[in-house]
Amino acid sequence: MAPHTRELLLSAAAELLDAGGREAVTLREVGRRAGVSHNAPYKHFANKEALLAGVAARELTRLGASLAALPERDLPAGAVLRAALREYVGWALAYPARFALVFGVWTTEFGDLATAADSSRSTLLGIVEAAQRAGQLPPGDTERMTGLLQAVVHGGVGLAVTGHLAVGGKGNADPDGLVDDLLGHLCAVPTG
Repeated sequence: MAPHTRELLLSAAAELLDAGGREAVTLREVGRRAGVSHNAPYKHFANKEALLAGVAARELTRLGASLAALPERDLPAGAVLRAALREYVGWALAYPARFALVFGVWTTEFGDLATAADSSRSTLLGIVEAAQRAGQLPPGDTERMTGLLQAVVHGGVGLAVTGHLAVGGKGNADPDGLVDDLLGHLCAVPTG
């Protein structure tokens, strides 16, 4: 089978995931949507969880590539950080089922998914570390700072998707606004 078939299967699975969550993704329906036999998905993926891990790995790879391209824009480190977090929020809000899949519980370890997760996380850590070196974030443990930023992104997205956060409504903010608030507070903290 051509590598192209694998991409067709991943795209079909992502569409089903977007439309109805994990439960909507079946190997048979993925094969049908991809225009291949109902057995073709099994030539690329051992089971549904392996297929979903492939979708998650592809999402993390794409997000990581988007984040990695930001420093190439020749922006100050603080602007790169803000753009990275805006990209992260935008992706999560545009694809909430994919976001939930990527950051959900996995019962099996998948090498491609672990590699994609490590790579995208390293990219984000590098952006946060650059912002710390430039004085745009307080110095300290970059891993913890990244965790704090991700917690606000994840919490804000989760609240917005479930209707518990909205400009003019609950929280009077959106996830981007909360990230801006946090960055404003962090940048205002004396570092000496």
